[in-house]
Amino acid sequence: MQRSLFIAAAALSLAACATVSTGTSGWNDVARDYVVLQLAIGEKEDGFIDAYYGDPALKAEGQKLAAASDLPALAGRVSALKARVDQLSASEPRRAAFLSAQLTAAATRLRMLQGEKLPFVEEAQGLFGVRPEIKPLASYDPVLSRIEALVPGSGTLADRVEAYQNRFTIPREKLEPVFRQAISACRQATVENIALPSRERFDLAFVTGKSWSGYNYYLGNDHSRIEINTDLPIRLSRAIDLGCHEGYPGHHVLNTLLEEELVKGKGWTEFTVYPLFSPQSLLAEGSANYGIDLAFPAPRKAQYEAAVLAPIAGLPGSEVARYDALLDAIRDLGPARNTIAQQLLDGQIDEAEAVRLTQKYQLVGEARAKQSIAFTRQYRSYVINYNIGRDMVAQDVERFATPKERWARMKQLLSEPTLPSDLRR
Repeated sequence: MQRSLFIAAAALSLAACATVSTGTSGWNDVARDYVVLQLAIGEKEDGFIDAYYGDPALKAEGQKLAAASDLPALAGRVSALKARVDQLSASEPRRAAFLSAQLTAAATRLRMLQGEKLPFVEEAQGLFGVRPEIKPLASYDPVLSRIEALVPGSGTLADRVEAYQNRFTIPREKLEPVFRQAISACRQATVENIALPSRERFDLAFVTGKSWSGYNYYLGNDHSRIEINTDLPIRLSRAIDLGCHEGYPGHHVLNTLLEEELVKGKGWTEFTVYPLFSPQSLLAEGSANYGIDLAFPAPRKAQYEAAVLAPIAGLPGSEVARYDALLDAIRDLGPARNTIAQQLLDGQIDEAEAVRLTQKYQLVGEARAKQSIAFTRQYRSYVINYNIGRDMVAQDVERFATPKERWARMKQLLSEPTLPSDLRR
């Protein structure tokens, strides 16, 4: 059965290559088929589609295609569509490059869904367009030594850091006013530099039972739902971090600009669908993480937290500067998460050891370490997007000297079909 499906898919590919038009109608057909195909794959894997706000009729077609096709058949359609995209590349090279990379990711994910086990670095390259450099955990020991001096005392360094950070826990009843104020400040910093549609908006909700700390569900028409996970206590610094990352100038702004500039401005239907396991996510997570520093460069973040957010939360603001200095040092440990994920997913360590190493090299308590490993189990090599993506965006944007130039470059990255290979390092 699989062999006959493959032959049929190959025939479809040849027919498509023979008949594809290189004009506007050719692009429209490709974009439409791309949306239907990604939605069909999403029917095979829950969570594969992060957002879709396009024509409901295409969603219905995706459901029909999924019902009529098994995974090898969908893989054949991905290959055929990629060939059609390649034929159109001369007329819209960046558009074609983006779609080709997205389809490479779709092909990789379909291989995984059929049971193929890829090494961590190959999986990351296939899905996100970047081959991560995995450093040995011992290379992060000097960072731990630096942090030791910031949090003196007895017990393990992870326990000391956890206990110190717990002093900045936002009381549950204060979460909503603190987060609304923080997101408002993130938005103000963004709209001073990036024009947004007058109707853009978001809903805020607090949820439980998730492996992540925050999530943006883009609903279309410049509207997002931002969810904050309250399974674990939330510290003061996370208000600005998540406000920028999930909102402004992070995921909400990225999706809003793509809708305004590409979907509405150019009629590029393919941007109405966002497959999570794709190069689009490296830019999304990387820009969202770097957006924190762009909107609240040090020491502005600490000053704002101490003067505005700490009083709302009922926390003392006198140690916020020291607290933020510790968090800046801890950020240098971020890529250690990639190493732990690689060792776990490649079968080099078991889950208990992954939790232990996460406690040591991410300086968190056992509960947070278990949540981190649960995320890795669910999203696998996706973890590279947060630190490698952030560093790639930072290196690109910080080529420009002034804040105005950096914001202009950020807007350009967020409103174009940007791939990891477009980020200049």
